[in-house]
Amino acid sequence: MAGGFFALFDDVAALMDDVAVMGKTAAKKTAGILGDDLAVNANKAAGFPPSRELPVLWAIMKGSFLNKLILLPLAFLLSAFAPWAITPILMLGGVYLAYEGAEKIFEWFGWIAHEEHKEEISEDVLTAEKKKIRSAIVTDFILSIEIVIIALGAVEGEPLSVQIPVVTFVAFLATLGVYGLVALIVRLDDIGYAVMRLDDGDGKGAPIVIGRFLVASLPRIVRALSVIGTLAMLLVSGGIFVHHLPTLHRWGEHVPGILLDLSVGMILGAVSVGIVVTLRALLKRFSSRS
Repeated sequence: MAGGFFALFDDVAALMDDVAVMGKTAAKKTAGILGDDLAVNANKAAGFPPSRELPVLWAIMKGSFLNKLILLPLAFLLSAFAPWAITPILMLGGVYLAYEGAEKIFEWFGWIAHEEHKEEISEDVLTAEKKKIRSAIVTDFILSIEIVIIALGAVEGEPLSVQIPVVTFVAFLATLGVYGLVALIVRLDDIGYAVMRLDDGDGKGAPIVIGRFLVASLPRIVRALSVIGTLAMLLVSGGIFVHHLPTLHRWGEHVPGILLDLSVGMILGAVSVGIVVTLRALLKRFSSRS
C-alpha cells in the first residue's frame, strides 16, 4: 500500500518536472508575441479619463480571461480531432488584425473617415467606453489564439497530461503579465506624483526629478504605443501568413523577416480596408435608394 502511494508520488513529481521543462520552452516561444500583445493592449487601454483607466483595464482583463477559458478547450479539441482547422482559424484572425492596423494608418493620413469618432459624437461616454472595451477584447481574442497555438506547438507530441497544464499556464500567465504591465504604464503619472511626495527638501531632490520625469513620460509613451501597437498588429498578421504559407516564405528569403511580415500585413490590411470601405459605400447607396 505504502509502496503504491510512493510510486504514485514519483509519477506526479516526474510529471511536474516535465510540465516545468515544457513550460519554460513554451514561454520562450511565446515571448515574441507577448511583446506585440503588450504594445497592442496598452494602446487599446490608453486614452480613457484617469478615473476610468483601471476599471476599463479590469473589464478588458476579465474579457481576456474569458477568452482563454473559451479558447483553451477548443484548442485542445482541435489539436486532437481537427488539427487541419487551426491554421485557417489563425489566418482569419490575422486578416482582422491586418484590417485594424491598416485602418488606423489610413485614418492617420486622412485617406478614410474615422468611423468610430463619427459614431461617438451621438453617443454618451459610457456607451462609447463599452464599445472600446469590446473592441479591445476582440483584439485580445485574436492575439490569444496565436499565443495558445504557439504554446500548443511547443508541446506537440507530448501527452495531454503535459499539454493541458503547460498551455493553460502560459495562456493565463500571459494575461497576468501583459495587463499587469499595461496597468503600470497607464498609471505612470500617479506613480510619478507619489514619488514626488517623498521629497521633503527644497523641491530639487531626486524624488522630484524622478517624479517629474515619470509624469512627463506618460503622454510620450502613450503616443509611442499608439504607433507601436498599430505596427505590432500588422507584424503579427503578416507573420501568421508568412509562417504558414511556404510560397510567401520563399519569396521573402532575401528580405529581413520583420520587413517581410510588415509588408505582408500592410498589403493584407489595405486589401481588407478597401473591401470593407467598398461594401459600406454600396450598403449606404442601397439603403438611401430604398
